[in-house]
Amino acid sequence: MSEKVIIYKQIKNAQRIKIYIPYHFYDIRNEVKKMNSSFWHPNQKLWSIVNTIENLKVLEKICEGNFIIKGQKKFIPISKSTLNNNAIEALYSLEKALVLKQYSKSTIANYKNMFMVFLGKFEERDLKEIKREEIEGFIYELIKKNNISESYQNQIINAIKAYYEHALKMPREYYDIQRPKKSVSIPNTLSTKEVLNIIQNPKNIKHRAILTTIYSSGLRISELINLRIIDVHSEEGFLYIKDSKGKKDRKTILSKKLIVLLREYYKQYKPSYWLFEGQSGGKYSTTSIRAIFRKAVENTNSNPWSTVHTLRHSFATHCIENNINMRYLQNMLGHSSPKTTEIYTKTIAINNKTIISPLDTLLENINLQL
Repeated sequence: MSEKVIIYKQIKNAQRIKIYIPYHFYDIRNEVKKMNSSFWHPNQKLWSIVNTIENLKVLEKICEGNFIIKGQKKFIPISKSTLNNNAIEALYSLEKALVLKQYSKSTIANYKNMFMVFLGKFEERDLKEIKREEIEGFIYELIKKNNISESYQNQIINAIKAYYEHALKMPREYYDIQRPKKSVSIPNTLSTKEVLNIIQNPKNIKHRAILTTIYSSGLRISELINLRIIDVHSEEGFLYIKDSKGKKDRKTILSKKLIVLLREYYKQYKPSYWLFEGQSGGKYSTTSIRAIFRKAVENTNSNPWSTVHTLRHSFATHCIENNINMRYLQNMLGHSSPKTTEIYTKTIAINNKTIISPLDTLLENINLQL
């Protein structure tokens, strides 16, 4: 057969090596299974192992030459130059426009960083005279020379458009810059067993409450750290999420089991304002939450590619598997469009435990067997 195992070579600091094993390579699959760090990712239909030279050599030996290696293009850092006065003034104009529109601090910082890359190319020019074709040529160079990702491309376009449309007040259609074709990726999710293992792993009740809250209410990590004590409405059964993504307020489900856990946590830690506070007061840090999650994943041998945000993806997927109304789910997740929520229909487990085949129904109705 012409098919081969595909080993996706990772960049130097990547934690794992991805492997695609065609269905008919039973012996190779069984040997990969035996490797200590092997893990099967059902949504991506890939195996992975810890990224070490030793593991790669073992993998190549197992495949006995019946494999190909596909490399990944590495992002080449974009050199930054000292901006002249005109460029600094343009950067200030962008920041001022975004502040007046009350964009979040993180969005403003991101837009400024991206716009500085643009200014590094055109700082000697009158920005009002730059044509769309020149901007697209600049982005084309970044793709070819620096291997920028689709996400990076979209971010830099957003920053450029924000300057021309908000700071210079130019018509939106004047800078209708070509964007990359939107890829439809399936979110990474955890099984219900993996979620249970992860949220029950921390011995510290605060850590356990943090992970459980994120999963049980489908929160983003930024929403978790911004939760106030007054946002917990235990009688009515909801969490109030203030100023979430897109500056939107919303309500999401508050699990009865979570209420019990939060009460135990509150008795021990007695937070004063924020629901989860750091040791010296103030909001709990995102870095600490990621460390808690990573430790729980390692301790339970769960999906090594998962992140804290995977808990939110898993919440959405498990809600759909439990036949939660899609409109309710959209509201709980804070999605503006139902299309964003519908992506989770692609992540549900497809098997005879979650879905009944019409053949089963047909034969059961007439009491027949094949």
